[in-house]
Amino acid sequence: METKKGRAKKPSDGEQVADYMAKLDHPLKAAIEVVRSIIKEADPRFSERIKWNAPSYYYKADLLTFHIRPTDRVHLVFHHATIVQVQSDLLEGDYKDRRMVYFRDMADIEAKRGEFIRILKAYVDLME
Repeated sequence: METKKGRAKKPSDGEQVADYMAKLDHPLKAAIEVVRSIIKEADPRFSERIKWNAPSYYYKADLLTFHIRPTDRVHLVFHHATIVQVQSDLLEGDYKDRRMVYFRDMADIEAKRGEFIRILKAYVDLME
């Protein structure tokens, strides 16, 4: 795609994520796709883009990003300090400004889906 001046048009955030996911070679790619869907469906205020070479989500600020390097689990980093106000056994870590969520496989995602959605909604509500 080119602009009127003949330069290549930068792909949209959605196009960049779609391209990233199409090229992703990861043993838990299907699980990552399911978690992406849950995030996007949990609250329409979340927007998705590539940050730190992985799908990332924001609303008024950067909120959470996949950590793709581990191949034995789906790893999400909730990296805005407001996450410490959300209480849940699903949120791991005792950091002053972030928490982690891990999913082992599809069964684990399904078992934790309701609580994960509750966390996502509470998190984005705190950004208001």
